[in-house]
Amino acid sequence: MNADILKRVVRAIADGSLSDLDRLAPKIVEAERKSGHVRLAEQLEAILKQPKTRRVPPLPAPSTDIQRTLKELPTSRRHGEQLATLIPHDQLEHHMVLPEAVEQRFARIEAEYAARDRLHVFGLKPRKTVLVYGPPGCGKSLGAKRLAWNTGLPLMKVRFDMLISSFFGESAQNLRSIFRSAREKPCVLLLDECDFIARSRTASKDIGEVSRIVNSLLQLMEEYDAPGLLVATTNLETALDPALFRRFDDVFAIPLPEKNEIEKLLKITLSSLQVDRTIAWEPLVAKLEGSSAAMVVKAAQDAAKATVLAGHPSLSQDRLLRAVEELQRHDAAQRA
Repeated sequence: MNADILKRVVRAIADGSLSDLDRLAPKIVEAERKSGHVRLAEQLEAILKQPKTRRVPPLPAPSTDIQRTLKELPTSRRHGEQLATLIPHDQLEHHMVLPEAVEQRFARIEAEYAARDRLHVFGLKPRKTVLVYGPPGCGKSLGAKRLAWNTGLPLMKVRFDMLISSFFGESAQNLRSIFRSAREKPCVLLLDECDFIARSRTASKDIGEVSRIVNSLLQLMEEYDAPGLLVATTNLETALDPALFRRFDDVFAIPLPEKNEIEKLLKITLSSLQVDRTIAWEPLVAKLEGSSAAMVVKAAQDAAKATVLAGHPSLSQDRLLRAVEELQRHDAAQRA
């Protein structure tokens, strides 16, 4: 293909002009034939003679789609503040290292959602509402992102700072607005650290306001029929109102990582870096035992960054050990 035709093809693609491409196609065939590429010319000609398939309009650019979705997010009636944030699909973290039993719980939710139409034929419903609890930094919020990634749904995270209002009944009204939005636009609705609005009514000093918001949440959960998923997370499962647990289709914990999971987390996080082959993983893993998944990942990232900044060709055990110890000292100081 000569340079002139090639430039015209690229220009037509850039402009999205299918008619120009239709006109250029025979010229490409002829150019290949003149160049002595007879077999290729015949193959291209055969393709052009095939019946044209229905042309589907191009999808809107992701940025445009996101901007439109942002405008449709629920807002508070009084101040017009957005009650939720949208996390674009391409920004969703989704790689997790989990115990097999927990991995199966997530996989089952994803499989049931994918087969929701088949289940409906038999009068069955997929799991839609999930409560995930466990220590901080173990991947509860990441689990919601993983579900959004694997189901292809957008992730809508509730902003509790905007939801709660000092005006009588307005918090419950804001909560209803969020659930209404999830019903109209399929998504993974994330109630992160849901104990903020779901604490036990009997344990609170502010019985009136807490009772109103918890009662609203219980009612909305009872009537939940949105086409997407709802994921609630908490570090304080014992503080939740007992009646809330019955509203979820699935309830499970993500525990602290075991030794084999710690080693996997380290290796996955360091996979883009050259790692010294002599590293003994066992003592490093032993030192990190009892740490959260987030701490394990951060230790590996800190060691990786230090290696790159130092200009070293590979990451050493000593550098990784120093990163672990520094992080543990910082964590101990925060707990003191």
